[in-house]
Amino acid sequence: MTGKILLVAACALLDSDNRVLLAQRPEGKTLAGLWEFPGGKVEPGESPEATLIRELEEELGIAVKAPCLAPLTFASHAYDSFHLLMPLYVCRRYEGIPAPREGQALKWVRAKNLRDYPMPPADEPLIPFLLDLL
Repeated sequence: MTGKILLVAACALLDSDNRVLLAQRPEGKTLAGLWEFPGGKVEPGESPEATLIRELEEELGIAVKAPCLAPLTFASHAYDSFHLLMPLYVCRRYEGIPAPREGQALKWVRAKNLRDYPMPPADEPLIPFLLDLL
């Protein structure tokens, strides 16, 4: 592996029916077409929780408070040019209805069906933790 460690925070957003929200990476982005948990890069000086509060508002138009973000697990994955470290949080309480604000497709998925959606290599190892939780 070469390059730096990239810290990205992700969120398993759950609805009242315990389904998980997946977002499809839009055309023109790296790994376009793959499904992932919403989130984004942690900016310098920002906590993973602050990143998710910002990203979920930008990507989905929902308001999340830090106490509603529960750490579940993390992914550590070596890509060719960087190493991804990605904490995964679970969120059951938020304000608003998630809507695609960046051209991405959204889908509510039962945990047992998550493997039916092709995901980036770093996201796949997170599925068993959601299966255990839900």
